[in-house]
Amino acid sequence: LTQKVVNMRIFADDEGKMNRSIQDIDGSLLVISQFTLHASTKKGNRPSFIEAARPEHAIPLYESFIRQLKKEGLVVETGVFGANMQVALVNDGPVTIWLDSKDKR
Repeated sequence: LTQKVVNMRIFADDEGKMNRSIQDIDGSLLVISQFTLHASTKKGNRPSFIEAARPEHAIPLYESFIRQLKKEGLVVETGVFGANMQVALVNDGPVTIWLDSKDKR
């Protein structure tokens, strides 16, 4: 997953084409744990988070991912695992790309 994040060409080149990676633009990353992405809404009107990893499993994965990104020479800012946070961003696009470490396609 680290190599995919580092090498994904999602930033515009001089012609406006998605052709540059985070390293190409000397960008930085904000890594935040977000278990709510695993919400299941199949039953009822309240989301279920039963599919999200337990903290004892998720925290080491989160920390390992951050370490690997930093080893690639990237500037990485992080949130606090499990904390409620106010996160502000500008979504340039709109572009949202979901990377799933279990989906090898």
